[in-house]
Amino acid sequence: MNPDGLIESNWDEVCESFDDMSLDQQLLRGIYSYGFEKPSAIQMRAIVPCTKGYDVIAQAQSGTGKTATFAISCLQQIDVNRACTQALILGPTRELAQQIQKVVLSLGDYMGASCYACVGGNNMKVEIQRLQSDPQQIIVGTPGRVFDMITRKVIDSRDIKIFVLDEADEMLSRGFKDQIYDIFRTLPGNIQVVLLSATMPVEILDVTKRFMREPIRILVKKEELTLEGIKQYYVNVEKEDWKLETLCDLYETVTITQCVIFLNTRKKVEWLTQQLNRRDFTVSCMHGDMDQKNREQVMREFRTGSSRVLITTDLLARGIDVQQVSLVINYDLPTNRENYIHRIGRGGRFGRKGAAINFVTEEDKRTLQDIEQFYNTTIEEMPMNIADLL
Repeated sequence: MNPDGLIESNWDEVCESFDDMSLDQQLLRGIYSYGFEKPSAIQMRAIVPCTKGYDVIAQAQSGTGKTATFAISCLQQIDVNRACTQALILGPTRELAQQIQKVVLSLGDYMGASCYACVGGNNMKVEIQRLQSDPQQIIVGTPGRVFDMITRKVIDSRDIKIFVLDEADEMLSRGFKDQIYDIFRTLPGNIQVVLLSATMPVEILDVTKRFMREPIRILVKKEELTLEGIKQYYVNVEKEDWKLETLCDLYETVTITQCVIFLNTRKKVEWLTQQLNRRDFTVSCMHGDMDQKNREQVMREFRTGSSRVLITTDLLARGIDVQQVSLVINYDLPTNRENYIHRIGRGGRFGRKGAAINFVTEEDKRTLQDIEQFYNTTIEEMPMNIADLL
């Protein structure tokens, strides 16, 4: 360990394609149809040691692809023909647990793997009946509820072979430590432990010493994205309802170049696309509910320039690297500030210039200041002659 809370890696193997990871064929189908093409940095390093059964500590920021890393690792190791719980994943919040469950079910779709989110807020009676009559192969949950279900013998932990602790630093600082330790004690002695965390505080090292055997350590640094060379502006729209007119006013300007417009929900993406089509603007849209074929076609049209405006959600903020995009419009400000740089930042794109325009309502002003502080950057009010600046 070095003093700034970073772990030293002791695993050098990098696997650059999902095809080379010796994964189950049906799992591979699930990975590709989910829309993954090439593994991210953490996936290249961590999936193989996880599927080989090693204990693994991965230090990685959110947004690096870690959910799929452990989802794939769990799916690879379960026997879909056995109706018993074989993998347990814990996270700090209900929302995260439900999000993980969705990823596991999508990736494990062709395998027919079962996965259940065991979280506070579920109806206890219904949950107990459900899990007793149909034990789920993978359980994702929050510590309190999972411990409760293990104590009531609703979850049988005897066949669990892989235990994943996601956002471990966050969980241990939220005071789940005792519950997590209590859960550990009910698990088989030879269980594989995978721990993911953005930082490595003392509590985590404590867990690693007490519950892990000679873990593989993997460090994935934050992706090098920068805001250099990007002019950032905001437009005061005051109310949500005024965004659409503002966008239409800007439209002539926008289509001089290629533009990506980000919104926070799929529903809204579809709504805005309809609104603009109604006004005879040509736009493409893309979101997570579309199948891979459609997505690929939309990206093709956009890359070749036959469509000049792409409306999308954060799902694609990380995946879109369209070289010629020089304008990004945040119709909605991102819900978490890390996504701001993914939407507008550039990863080594040869210093090409670009601009970002943020639509800001009264409620958004705080968020905008927060983004400015977080990135140590200045976002200016958009000037009237914006067309000359693009």
